[in-house]
Amino acid sequence: MKRYRNGEIWDFEHEVAVPTNRQVILGLDGGTTSTVCVCISIMPFSDALPDPLPLLARAVAGCSNHNSVGETVAKETLEQVMADALSKSGSNRSAVRAVCLAVSGVNHPTDQQRILTWLRDIFPSHVKLYVRNDAVAALASGTMGKLHGCVLIAGTGTIAYGFTEDGREARAAGAGPVLGDWGSGYGIAAQALTAVIRAHDGRGPQTMLQSTILQTLGLSSADELIGWTYADPSWARIAALVPVVVSCAEAGDEVANKILKEAVQELALSVKAVVQRLGLCGEDGKNSFPLVMVGGVLEAKQRWDIGREVMEFISKDYPGALPIRPKVEPAVGAALLAWNEFMKECLQEPYRR
Repeated sequence: MKRYRNGEIWDFEHEVAVPTNRQVILGLDGGTTSTVCVCISIMPFSDALPDPLPLLARAVAGCSNHNSVGETVAKETLEQVMADALSKSGSNRSAVRAVCLAVSGVNHPTDQQRILTWLRDIFPSHVKLYVRNDAVAALASGTMGKLHGCVLIAGTGTIAYGFTEDGREARAAGAGPVLGDWGSGYGIAAQALTAVIRAHDGRGPQTMLQSTILQTLGLSSADELIGWTYADPSWARIAALVPVVVSCAEAGDEVANKILKEAVQELALSVKAVVQRLGLCGEDGKNSFPLVMVGGVLEAKQRWDIGREVMEFISKDYPGALPIRPKVEPAVGAALLAWNEFMKECLQEPYRR
């Protein structure tokens, strides 16, 4: 095991007396906003999970998407949050049996292999390591660690990701705003900002969005909106305007309603693309499958319920889709995924000898 930052991150291990029978699993959910790591105790393998789950510790850090902050910062963030979780739980790396890193920006096998190689330098050789896209942790948070079904994430960005029981997988969207994350918080808000500019210069219909967005941002004219947008065009800053779009739609604004209806269609199309490619619905389109729905855009906070509209749109073609709102966070989903995979490997081990 290597020691980074002259070993400072792991110095606590010299002071922690870990019981010899302690066995833990780490689950990480790393996004463009924050990274969460949970530490849970190993559980007996059974169909029924304990309630509550044996959660020992939870730690939070900043962004760990290497595409956003660079590989060096991303690795430091991931290592620090894992060390924090183990320290809080009174454990160290020798107690770890499995780790699942589910991080945004893992879009290709080369991404997975690079992170796996780095993790292998941190943990003892007996530790089982799993690296996934953060959408997989979101799915596992709804299915309690089982990789089957489809997850739709719609927050600042959006992605649909699915798995079959035999391990096939597919994804749709999730390529970022430049390549069209339509239906995401950023996509909805960006269309609203565009509508304001179009209304201002006469290329588009008048809309309540114009006065409401300007008032929300403390601006006096649409001309100032251009400066506000490009002063800091970060995805989350733009996406924060989604509630304004929803409130205008609820007040009857046609432009805002059109934006939200198009978002619903785009989100539903992402799910349909995954379901069709994997055949989750069966040959007759009526087979049941879990559809995990995650993200602020899909949360029912107002009368204009985007999540409900998306579900109604999908149900017309796939009546077997079973909507699930996770009761645990994605980091716990990642830990449960690692636990499932670890226990399966342990059960198969005697047959390999």
